[in-house]
Amino acid sequence: MSTASVQNVDVRLPDGTTQNHPADATPMDVAFGISEGLARSVVAAQVGEKIVDSFRPLGELASEDGVVDLKLLTTRDTVSLDVLRHSAAHVMARAVMRVFKGVSLAFGPTTSGGFYYDFDLPEKISEDDFPKIEAEIKNIIKDKEPFERFILDRDEARKLCDDLDQDLKVEHIDTGLGDQPTVSFYRQGEFVDLCRGPHIPHAGMIKAIKLLSVAGAYWKGDASGRQLQRLYGTAFFDKKELAAYLEQLEEAKRRDHRVLGKQHGLFAINPDVGPGLCLWLPKGARVRVTLEDFLRRELLSRGYDPVYSPHIGRVELYETSGHFPYYRDSQFAPLFGTEVGGLLDAWSTRLQAGTLSSDDEDKLMAAAEVFGVQLPDYKPSSAPEKKQEVLHAWQVNHERYLLKPMNCPHHCQIFAAQPRSYRQLPLRLFEFGTVYRHEQTGELNGMMRVRGLTQDDAHIFCTADQVEQEFRATIELTKFVLESVGLTDYRVQLSLRDPDSSKYVGSEENWDRAEGALRGVLQQSGLEFNEEPGEAAFYGPKADFMVRDCIGRSWQLGTVQLDYNLPARFKLNYKGADNATHQPVMIHRAPFGSLERFTGMLIEHFAGAFPMWLSPEQVRVLPLSDKSQEYAFAVAKQLDEAGLKVTVDASDGKVQAKIRNAQLDLVNYMAVVGPKEAEMGHLALRDRIDGDLGSMPVAEAIAKLKEEVASRKVRQAVKMQSVSVAESGTASHEY
Repeated sequence: MSTASVQNVDVRLPDGTTQNHPADATPMDVAFGISEGLARSVVAAQVGEKIVDSFRPLGELASEDGVVDLKLLTTRDTVSLDVLRHSAAHVMARAVMRVFKGVSLAFGPTTSGGFYYDFDLPEKISEDDFPKIEAEIKNIIKDKEPFERFILDRDEARKLCDDLDQDLKVEHIDTGLGDQPTVSFYRQGEFVDLCRGPHIPHAGMIKAIKLLSVAGAYWKGDASGRQLQRLYGTAFFDKKELAAYLEQLEEAKRRDHRVLGKQHGLFAINPDVGPGLCLWLPKGARVRVTLEDFLRRELLSRGYDPVYSPHIGRVELYETSGHFPYYRDSQFAPLFGTEVGGLLDAWSTRLQAGTLSSDDEDKLMAAAEVFGVQLPDYKPSSAPEKKQEVLHAWQVNHERYLLKPMNCPHHCQIFAAQPRSYRQLPLRLFEFGTVYRHEQTGELNGMMRVRGLTQDDAHIFCTADQVEQEFRATIELTKFVLESVGLTDYRVQLSLRDPDSSKYVGSEENWDRAEGALRGVLQQSGLEFNEEPGEAAFYGPKADFMVRDCIGRSWQLGTVQLDYNLPARFKLNYKGADNATHQPVMIHRAPFGSLERFTGMLIEHFAGAFPMWLSPEQVRVLPLSDKSQEYAFAVAKQLDEAGLKVTVDASDGKVQAKIRNAQLDLVNYMAVVGPKEAEMGHLALRDRIDGDLGSMPVAEAIAKLKEEVASRKVRQAVKMQSVSVAESGTASHEY
């Protein structure tokens, strides 16, 4: 509503009271009317579900009936930190433009731990420049200049950005804003930026800010586009929170799974094998096997059936499912049985991009005739859609294969492999299936972001009446799995579709039904959850478990997804009790997510010191001297036969050095044996955390160790407390 169309608005506050204010009053005016202390702490405002500036006129925010449902956001509200950091990104960009000449601005969104801004400038920014930039940031904060919002129509906005020599912003207005007629800007002193907002009232609210790192980036993430420099930082309302966060970052460096993985022989990434392709070394493989065996036994006990599927499949399979070409940019190129297939794929890609000349098209169609392909419907003047249709028919005649990007199309075909009855449902199929994604090189990160990953994938095919029960069971399974490895601090993100987006498949009715079913189960479960529109998979809503590790970082691990669409696309059906044909509902679930990411996260969570049941080396037998080696190997054999992972340190040297090495290698227990232990059939047990446990019979030690393995107890020598730093979202507020 325009402020010109109404003189007064009714402001409804969270406590139920209503106030009447002039249309040109702001949320900050409302705050001052309550108390000056409240106004000093107001960061932004919330109107309905939308976060807005505290200095926006209420008339712009009112509904058609002149009402504003207003919540004042202060420094205590979690979402306020996101507003602060977005404003800090602008302050940082302003400081960079003061320090360097010829700066072209890209975008400056917030992240889960701070913010960044992308720049194009002639000079290369290095960490040596950080003190200069931070000094300018402090000057800007000290001046406490306000953020001012103004609106221009599209042509005026383009001219302003052009006058400011901001060519990236000009390009974004031309190509990135669709048919948006007006554009918002924010001004702070001499700094003006195209931005959606919102922002804090003034820069003085930034009490603690720190530049963190600098990296390369591409304009709008396109590797073929302009190369930019990305400057990362973080900001807080309180210096103590910044100090705690920086300590968390230092602790994260000490726990880096890439460093610990190499140090303890868990995994390797070899460029000769390929970036993002993980080699599981023996110790890491032992951890993986333990996780797989644990989950496999649990799934079998819960009525799941194991299946296996190949690592490749025909492209048509993924066209049916919708994964191809929907995820084309993140998939490896199709494999063809003939050379002409590669030519076809290149031609198809260029046709879709609109970069083929008509002469090129005619030459390729002539080549098709040489290969004996009949193209009766093709004419040089054919529309692009017709040419694509003809091309696709040609491609289908050649075998095209894709490295498997998803397991679900294969499991759909397993369901369809034989007639199904309602008596067989729910049918629960599981597989530790390896899939392949062509992630960008710059996004690869040890085990966390890889190109070949093994999912603990399962798909449940059930009736509509069984959906809630099965979804509830998968939620309980995911909770059980996480808590078995000591991950008890988590919440659930209910990822929903964005009603305004066209990327989703399936009917609105099915989406509403699926979202309602998931929401209902989560409400009944008592789990803490939040809803995130726009984060659903293209075929259905999902519940993602967001897990906090022992130093307070949040990870997206287990996921459960509800899907009415793939069964329809694959025409899956079963015979119902009424003897009619019905379509099943499909539930996708993966408690680990992927074994690579899950293991990498556990390495960092435990700092490489796995709990007894997961440890790749649970016991190391340490003979006092060569004379005790025979007994040491005999003890090791008994431990091994009892199912424990055991080694013997038969190296030269004193036992104190062997104990130290075992401690550094993070072995859970050490069994020291000498002549005295051999004579009595004992071992001297030493706990890596608690130290010497004394001498005891081998059988007694085995019983103790097996009990700890069976209990899946999680013990850590040093466990960081979660850093009490409010987390913010990852959504950008930039245009």
